Amino acid sequence: MTGTRKAVAVGFLLPALVLLGALVVYPIGYSVYRSFLDKSGHGFAGLGNYVTLFTDDSIRKAVENNVIWVVVAPVVATALGLIFAVLTERVRWGTAFKLVVFMPMAISMLAAGIIFRLVYEQDPARGVANAVWVGVHDTFAESAGYPGAHPLPLHPLKAGGGGSFVTKQPVHAGTPVRLPLVGVAPGKMPSDAKTARAAARKPGAITGTTWLDFTLGGGGRPNVIDPKERGLAGVKIEAVKGGKVVASTKAAGDGTFTLPKAADGAVLKLPAANFRKPYDGVEWLGPHLVTPAIIGSYLWMWAGFAMVLIAAGLAGMPRELLEAARVDGANEWQVFRRVTVPLLAPVLGVVLVTLMINVLKIFDLVYIIAPGSSQDDANVLALQLYRSSFGTDADLGVGSAIAVLLLLLVIPVMLVNIRRMRRENRR
Repeated sequence: MTGTRKAVAVGFLLPALVLLGALVVYPIGYSVYRSFLDKSGHGFAGLGNYVTLFTDDSIRKAVENNVIWVVVAPVVATALGLIFAVLTERVRWGTAFKLVVFMPMAISMLAAGIIFRLVYEQDPARGVANAVWVGVHDTFAESAGYPGAHPLPLHPLKAGGGGSFVTKQPVHAGTPVRLPLVGVAPGKMPSDAKTARAAARKPGAITGTTWLDFTLGGGGRPNVIDPKERGLAGVKIEAVKGGKVVASTKAAGDGTFTLPKAADGAVLKLPAANFRKPYDGVEWLGPHLVTPAIIGSYLWMWAGFAMVLIAAGLAGMPRELLEAARVDGANEWQVFRRVTVPLLAPVLGVVLVTLMINVLKIFDLVYIIAPGSSQDDANVLALQLYRSSFGTDADLGVGSAIAVLLLLLVIPVMLVNIRRMRRENRR
C-alpha cells in the first residue's frame, strides 16, 4: 500500500514538477549560467557582468531608485491603507469609500501609466496636477499679463536689463508720454483691456499711455494710437531717478496712467514682472521629481489593496480588548497606537512584505510615465533589465546579471515572509 501511495503521489505531482522545472527552475539556472558569459554568449566573462552592475552609471542609478522604491512606496502605501481602514470603520458610507479607493486595482499598470502621464502633463490646460498647482499659485501670486511683449527699435523704449524696458529720454511734467509695445497676440489681451486713448495733459504731473501698437487687419502707424488699438491694462510703470524708484503706478484699462510731480525728470521703467512667462506649474516629470511622481501613481493603485487587507484584519480583531482599553481611560490615539496597531502587526507584515516584493519588479509605470528625457533618472532594475536585454545594443550577459541580482534581492524578503507564516502556523 505504501509503494502504491507513493507512486500515486508522484503521478499527481509530476505534471506540476515538470511545469515548475520548465517555467521556473530552468530559466533561473540558465540566467545564472548566461550571466557568466560575454555579450556574444560564446566567451566566458567571469564576474565581469556583475562588476558592470556597480560601475555602469545607468545601472547604479537603477539600484539607487530601487532602494527609494523599496523604502518609501510599501511603507507609505501600508500607512495609507491603515489610516483608510481605521477611519472608514466609523462612518456609514465607509463601504462606498473603500470601493472607490480599491477601484484603481482593477486598472492595469499600462492604463494607470497612461492616465498619470496625462495627469503630470506640464501644460496646465491638459495636466490635472499642474492645473491645480497653478490655480493655487495664481490665487496668492499675481501673474504677468503680457509675456513676450517688447518695443520696436523705433519706439521710445529700450532694453533696461533683466527683461525690463526704459524710456530712451527722461520724461517731464505736462508732456504726455507714449509707451507702445508689440508682441502680444490680440486674442491674449486681458478682458479689461479697452480701446487705447491719448492721455490728457496735467500740469505738475506725468501722464501717458501704454498700448499695443498693432492694428488687427493692418493699416496702423507706429508710435501712433490708432482707433483699433487697445491699452495694456494693468502694466506697472515706475519712475526711476538716480537708480531709485521715486513713484509707480499701473495703467488703466485704456492704457492711460498718471505719475506725481516727483517723477519729473525721471526715466520711466516697465519692470520685467510685466513680461515674465506665466507660471506653468511644476515639472513633475523632470529629472528631480520623476521618481516621486511615479511613486505617487503607484500609491494611487496599491493603497486600496493595503486598505482591504488591513480592514479584513480589523474585522477579526477582538473588540473587547479595545473596549477594555477605553474603560481603563485610554484615549483614541492611545487605543490605536498601543492596541490596534500591535494586534494588526501580522496583517501589516503581510501587506508590507507583499508590496516590497511588488516594487522590486516595478516596470510598467516607469516605462510609460517617464518621458525619454527623464527615463534615465527614473530608471529601476526591471526597466534596466529590459533595456539591457533587448534592442540593437542588447547585452544578454549584463541583462542576466541584473535578473540574478533581482532574484537575490527578493530571496531575503521571501525568507522573512516564510518564517512569519511558519510562526503563525505554530500558534
